[in-house]
Amino acid sequence: MFMKKVIVGISGGVDSAVAALLLKKTGYDVEGLFMRNWDSMLNNDTLGNPNFQENICPQEQDYNDALKTCEILGIKLHRVDFIKEYWDYVFTYFLEELKKGRTPNPDLLCNKFIKFDLFKKEAKRLGADLIATGHYAKVKDNTLYKAKDQNKDQTYFLADITKDQLKDVLFPLGDLTKPEVRKIALENNLNVATKKDSTGICFIGERHYQEFIKNYLKPNPGPIINVSTGEVIGTHTGLMNYTIGQRRNVGLSGDTERHYVCGKNVEKNILYVEIGSDEYLYSDACTLDNLNIMRELPKNLTAKFRYRGEEVPIIIESITESEIKIKYPSKAKSVTPGQACVFYDKDECLGCGFIKDVYKDGQKLWYLC
Repeated sequence: MFMKKVIVGISGGVDSAVAALLLKKTGYDVEGLFMRNWDSMLNNDTLGNPNFQENICPQEQDYNDALKTCEILGIKLHRVDFIKEYWDYVFTYFLEELKKGRTPNPDLLCNKFIKFDLFKKEAKRLGADLIATGHYAKVKDNTLYKAKDQNKDQTYFLADITKDQLKDVLFPLGDLTKPEVRKIALENNLNVATKKDSTGICFIGERHYQEFIKNYLKPNPGPIINVSTGEVIGTHTGLMNYTIGQRRNVGLSGDTERHYVCGKNVEKNILYVEIGSDEYLYSDACTLDNLNIMRELPKNLTAKFRYRGEEVPIIIESITESEIKIKYPSKAKSVTPGQACVFYDKDECLGCGFIKDVYKDGQKLWYLC
């Protein structure tokens, strides 16, 4: 009997390890492929810094963990470098968006250009009939659906891949919860069963964000202005260091009230903050560009504006091949230029667009880029 060959993206974490285990137990011919997407030596903070304590770079540790996992599973592990491609397609975009004062999400670009494009092509070159990853999502008939574990569902990060990219893709963890995945790993004595999940932006890792970014973008301090009064109330360290909705580490002292970052003006290098109220964070409409729509959008649908954000009912006001304007009458908080707006029809993910302009009561929010 012919066994289909599946190449699994093995990251050195528990999710991809259990994905490979389940596929092997199902009867597939399984091999692993580890992707190296970032050169840690590009991080200037690791070079010539006497305070940098790291015996082995995290990515090499992940590779060693992946090797051990594949040894336990009795499968072959391949390795491929996509460092240049990641720089060209993901990291350069990340920096350019920061320069514009926007808030990019590199995970969506990594999935689109690296994991479900270059990785898939490399897997096919190695003879794969199918590819698999440890994402929490479901795919059926080239259609993307939410995972059983709503807390871990990753369709938000997968929304920019196309239906064609979903061909020959398996998500073995789609019907499992994270605790179930941990339990399976422990029961099968996998070396990564209790390994901590990676968090944050992959190429930054555990490093301090501002220290990392200043290696690539020169800090440009400027005024912090109270958006409601126009008063200069402080000095920011560079607009790329702040996100819309941020409440901590804004850099203002001597005031006990909470501060909310609610806008940026790149041309004037201004950071807008509201004190004691989040009123300026709410909006009720936005325009989207750089669209990836997997099928015709229905009349009744919902959207998420950030991974951990609330899913809200939306109305499509206008739509063209290049831009969509939507309304969300119940209002949403911290809708941010550069972030993805992901569409859902119940559990089906319909694709996404990237937030361009944000509106409230029919007026464009002047304090957002």
